[in-house]
Amino acid sequence: QVQLVESGGGLVQPGGSLRLSCAATERDFNFDNMGWYRQAPGNQREFVASIGSAGLTNYLDSVKGRFTISRDNAKNTLYLQMNGLKAEDTAVYYCRDFRLLLWGRGTQVTVSS
Repeated sequence: QVQLVESGGGLVQPGGSLRLSCAATERDFNFDNMGWYRQAPGNQREFVASIGSAGLTNYLDSVKGRFTISRDNAKNTLYLQMNGLKAEDTAVYYCRDFRLLLWGRGTQVTVSS
């Protein structure tokens, strides 16, 4: 059974950085569009970033210039590099495979001093 497993979340101070990873198990996701979403307490899950099979990217306006989505198809792994983190970035971050309509279980990111 295919799974998406996120890692890399944690507690970071404002202005800090984190890199999230999402590993796809048991299959090759080279041709799938992939993305990251997040959900803060009391809020709906929102789109953060996406990347197509050819590398075309798209971002939520509030993270443009701070976050970078990338993929390593040889490792079946998706990344989200997050720089200049703000308190409003605090949320559970989820990996998404748009073709298989899969979600990961999420990883918590907390930005606080």
